[in-house]
Amino acid sequence: MHTTVGIIGGGPAGLLLARLLHRAGVDCVVLESRDRAYVEQRQRAGILEQPTVDALREAGAARRLDAEGLVHDGIELRWDGRSHRVDFPSLTDGRRVWVYAQTEVVKDLIALQLTDGAPLLFEAEVTSVEGADTGRPAVHYTHDGRASVLTCDYVVGCDGFHGVTRAAIPTGAQRTYDRVYPYSWLGILADVPPSCDELIYAHSPRGFALHSMRSPEVSRLYLQVPNGTDPADWSDERIWDELDARFAVDGDWRLRRGPITSKSVLPMRSSVTEPMRYGRVLLAGDAAHIVPPTGAKGLNLAAADVVVLARALVRRHTTGSSDLLDAYSDTCLRRVWRAEHFSYAMTTMLHTDPGQSGFDTRLQISQLDRIASSPHAAAELAQNYAGLPLP
Repeated sequence: MHTTVGIIGGGPAGLLLARLLHRAGVDCVVLESRDRAYVEQRQRAGILEQPTVDALREAGAARRLDAEGLVHDGIELRWDGRSHRVDFPSLTDGRRVWVYAQTEVVKDLIALQLTDGAPLLFEAEVTSVEGADTGRPAVHYTHDGRASVLTCDYVVGCDGFHGVTRAAIPTGAQRTYDRVYPYSWLGILADVPPSCDELIYAHSPRGFALHSMRSPEVSRLYLQVPNGTDPADWSDERIWDELDARFAVDGDWRLRRGPITSKSVLPMRSSVTEPMRYGRVLLAGDAAHIVPPTGAKGLNLAAADVVVLARALVRRHTTGSSDLLDAYSDTCLRRVWRAEHFSYAMTTMLHTDPGQSGFDTRLQISQLDRIASSPHAAAELAQNYAGLPLP
C-alpha cells in the first residue's frame, strides 16, 4: 500500500493532521498501535488555546467543543493568603482558553475520521521506519496478525518520545535537550462540581497546587509531590486536607470535596529534539518536544506543529514547492522554545524545590507580586498562556 503521508500515532496530533490533509485533498493513512477504547480513554491535557480551537474549527471538528467546552477568560494566582486574577481578553486582544479534555478532542476526531476521513487503523503496531533519507520511506507494521508495509512520500511521527519514528533517524543527526524536575504531580479526578469558575494556580510553602475541571460536575486537581510517589500512599482524606491547606486564602472561599474516582502521578520534565525533520521523516508533538504541564502547552504545541505541517504538505502537494517543508523545523522550534521557557517560568515560580532556600522563595513571591501589580508582566503571562498566534 502506498500513500502520500503516513502518520504514525492516532492521538490528537496525528488525527488533527489527518483531518486537515484529508480536507485539503492530500491522501494519508493513520497507524495507531492501541485499540480505539484505549485511545479514547487516555487522560491527558484539558486546556485548549485560542489557536488550537481555531484549528479544530478549521478542521470541522469543533461542533461538540463549541457546544460543551467551558470558555475561560482568565486564571487565578494564589500566594501568601492572597489572590489575583489575570484577565486574558483585556491583555491579549480578546484571546481566551477553553476547558475541553483531550479525550473529547480525540473522540471527536476519531468519529470524523471513521465517517468520512482517511484510513485509520487501530492495533496497527509499527515495528520500524526505513528509508528516511530516500524518496519513498517505508513503514513496517503488523495489523490483524499480518505483517504489512506502507510506503509513503513522507512519514510523520506523532507517536511520542518513546515511539518508533524517532529510531528511524540516525544517531548524530539530531540532538535532544532535557530537563528533569525534582518533583511530580499527584492528579485526581473527583465527582464534585468545581470550587471555582476558572483555574487556580497556588504557590505554597507546602508545595504547588492546581484546581482545574473537566466539566461542571467533575473537578480535576493536582498536588506537587516528591518524585517516586505512590498514589496508593495518599488517602482521599489526606489529599483533600492537603489541597485545603495549599489553596488557603483570606476570605470565605471553600474547597468542595467529593468522591475521588482516579489518582495518578505525573513526572515533570522538559525535552526538545532538534531538528524536527530528517529527510522524508518529520516529528510532531511529543515525538519532538515535551513540556511540564504547568503552562498547559503540550496538546497546544502538538496542534501548532501539525497546522504548520499540514500547510507545508498541502503546498508541496498542490504546487510542488518544498519551501514550507524546508522551513518546518525552524518555524515550529521558535514556538516550541518560547513555550518551553514559559512552562519553565511558570513551573519554577510556583513550585517548591526540595533544596529551596529562603532567598529562592522570596524571588518567587516577588515575581507573583509583580504580575499582580504590573500590566506588562500580567500581559506577558496572559499572551503566552492563551496562545501566541501561529505564523
